[in-house]
Amino acid sequence: MKTNKTHRFIAIFMMFILFFVPNAYALTDPNPAAAAAILIDKDSGYVLYDKNSDEKRYPASTTKIMTALITLENAENLDELVEVTEEDFIGVASDASKAGFMVGEQVPVIDLLYGLMLPSGNEAANTLARHIGGSIENFADMMNKKAKELGCTNTHFVNPNGLHDENHYTTARDLAIITQEALKDETFALIVNTAQKTLSETNMTPMRDGKPLKVYTTNMLIYSRYQPEYYSYAKGVKTGFTSEAGYCLVSTAIYDGSQLISVVLGCERPAGATYANTFEASKTLFRWGFNNFETIDMVAKDETVTEVPVRLSTQQDTLVVVTNGKLKGIMPIDADKSKIERKIDLPESVNAPITQGQKIGTMTVSYNGVEYGSVDLVALNDISMSQVLYVADKIENFFQSNAFRIIVVAVILLFFLYFLFLVLRVRHKKEKRKKMMKSKQARYRDYDKRDR
Repeated sequence: MKTNKTHRFIAIFMMFILFFVPNAYALTDPNPAAAAAILIDKDSGYVLYDKNSDEKRYPASTTKIMTALITLENAENLDELVEVTEEDFIGVASDASKAGFMVGEQVPVIDLLYGLMLPSGNEAANTLARHIGGSIENFADMMNKKAKELGCTNTHFVNPNGLHDENHYTTARDLAIITQEALKDETFALIVNTAQKTLSETNMTPMRDGKPLKVYTTNMLIYSRYQPEYYSYAKGVKTGFTSEAGYCLVSTAIYDGSQLISVVLGCERPAGATYANTFEASKTLFRWGFNNFETIDMVAKDETVTEVPVRLSTQQDTLVVVTNGKLKGIMPIDADKSKIERKIDLPESVNAPITQGQKIGTMTVSYNGVEYGSVDLVALNDISMSQVLYVADKIENFFQSNAFRIIVVAVILLFFLYFLFLVLRVRHKKEKRKKMMKSKQARYRDYDKRDR
């Protein structure tokens, strides 16, 4: 009896422990010191963390990510010289960030981009906007059009530099989407991951004691001279600040095959601190993301998936279909990988001839309701067509086709009409004979009357 009580006590105690001990697989909230934040996978757009990411915020100079994207998409020649004018300094306060270009200076587009993204030059933003769009207003229209194309739902740009305007706003989510698109451009990725850059000599180099302009990044995550803000896995992108927006930072980092994009908006600079907490907030997100998520191969290239029945061929009865590409995805490290779902979309059969590599269908991969992407399913090998089976199939299809049914109905209708014609013709002849008989009988009666 005492033993049973002991066992019962142990069982109750273990249940208590299991009930109150936190789940080892539950993700803790990194809680970055930002009014709004988001952390996404650069390749898939999968959202790892979200804090007020759809809240309307002022972007400050993170606006220049879109400015660079529009420029790179529309510039015909990055080495083309563009003259900086007085107009490019209109609205740029004396204490606003500048790259250091001079009025009348002829600068290559590529150097204007470095001046835009490293020291956050507002005059560089205006120069590029005027060069690409013809005017600030037209360039802003191009920015808004691009934002809409990318699927940004709460973004509106008024200028290319991010200087405050109540009608100039975005969200952390939209900024992540814009940055994801911009990072597809290798030139953009190179520029934003540059800590310092010596620009080309220009017509104004003599005005700088014969020394070319040198620009430095404001993103301390990628500048090793700034400790402890420096983060060795960081690869750019852009800082921002206005009193209305607070401190902002859009950044990206790569670790162990995963590339993440972090956006933190509305950060502060704590009292007594040398720098804003945007850098620490971003590192907090990256560390949390890399510690809790991993990028895995969800689909391998040339992976055999299934077989599909083949018609019109004597070579083989089934076709092996394989993947035409690979698919990677980011998932929680402790996720149950066996629950990854593959939805295969293939026809019931496929007709020969078939060419190796020919697209047969698709395979979509998802996990926990989140779709990670799809790959084409293609033919593993060539399959020739049998002419005999082809002709037989055409004949069979003809007899099963609507055209054949129409012909059959038409023939039946013609037979019916012909039969009706014959019936009416016979009836007409009978009636004609009856009339002739009646006419003869009438004449005979007339003759009889005359004879009498």
